[in-house]
Amino acid sequence: MIAALLVLVGASRTVIAQQTPSALSAAQQLMLVPASKYPGRVHVLPATLETTQWGWFDNAELPRLIVDSGDTVVVETMSHSHGQLWPGRTIEELKKLRTDWPGRGPMSLTGPIYVNGAEPGDTLRIKIQKIVPRPWGANFNIPGLFGQFPKQFPDGQVKYFYIDIERKIAEFAPGIEIPLRPFPGTLGVARAEPGRYNAVPPGPFAGNLDNRDLIEGTTLYVPVFVRGALVWTGDSHAAQGNGEVNLTAMETAFQEITITLTVDKTTKLQWPRIEAPTQWITMGFDEDLNKALANAKAETGKLLAEQRKLPADEAAALVAKVADCRVTQVVDIKKGIHCMTSKDAQKSLAEPRPSAETSEYLVTYAADADINKAMDAASWSMIELLQKERSLSRLDAYSLASMTMDCRVGGMEAAEKGVHCLVPKSLWVKH
Repeated sequence: MIAALLVLVGASRTVIAQQTPSALSAAQQLMLVPASKYPGRVHVLPATLETTQWGWFDNAELPRLIVDSGDTVVVETMSHSHGQLWPGRTIEELKKLRTDWPGRGPMSLTGPIYVNGAEPGDTLRIKIQKIVPRPWGANFNIPGLFGQFPKQFPDGQVKYFYIDIERKIAEFAPGIEIPLRPFPGTLGVARAEPGRYNAVPPGPFAGNLDNRDLIEGTTLYVPVFVRGALVWTGDSHAAQGNGEVNLTAMETAFQEITITLTVDKTTKLQWPRIEAPTQWITMGFDEDLNKALANAKAETGKLLAEQRKLPADEAAALVAKVADCRVTQVVDIKKGIHCMTSKDAQKSLAEPRPSAETSEYLVTYAADADINKAMDAASWSMIELLQKERSLSRLDAYSLASMTMDCRVGGMEAAEKGVHCLVPKSLWVKH
């Protein structure tokens, strides 16, 4: 199938033929399905060992599917390490899958998908139409490795969960229910640089964003760096906290993530952004959370200047007054912060952030000139609070925090940046 879809030109560069439907291979045509509910032609891309890669991207990778701009693809994804994560695998086995395969991430990535007409400098719009997860999920921390606090957790743990699609919850333990919020941990395009590279750190190409607000109904706008864009998705999540402190979310695989791919020749971006029904979400990444915050603020300022027709300095000054910024994750080599702004120019999302327990939330708070330290202190305090007040073990507190804690940024213009970590009390239920 792959050979029928591609024309190889030169020793090191792959160029895809701009094919018409009549010129497509028989295999390609068999991936077209009748489904009038979605835009464009609808294709199905299953997750197999032939259509997925384990933990890396490469812009010379042969496309597994070729589509036109405006087409929709129903994508299936696979669990970690080419499907080697499933209920019954021990934490020792999961650790070995990481240590025996250095230099690559754990995620399995379906793709790439080549989009006809996409050229470097364009923007690709990826609309998430529908997400259906598998019926199980997992959360784990590798003993003494990765995560926000590897030294404090020399013992590892893996927990498996039943994903109740009808009730839209997963039981963490008797009396503790986690609301489902399925989203792709990884969704993006090929980077400009050639060669195989670790899929863990996100970048201008998007990739491993681990942004829990990239849900069904949202659209990812991402700059295109190579012809055809080359779209991958994987690292599927059923739920995740803002912070993802123990390294993992509620990891799963998707029976389907249905995406519509549209080439935008007008919008010019340097970094990805997300459009939700009532909000825009901008993002910043860096190994240093201080720089990630600065990058997120800069991208938010650019957005406000573009959409509200403001001078750059006025837009930059407006960020702290209207944006709600959250710690996306701190575990993907490059840490992330994302900021939400309302499409309604009269509305501010920069609401007061609680610094102490409320009727709805358990809350911990820390402030420091170094936001890395503030995040460490606030999230560690929440782990201790869950042990003390909710009688969880240390490992269970770490796990629950990773999947449900919402760490928000306060005092963005102050000398000391505040981090407010919240866990909903509604997780604890009575039947």
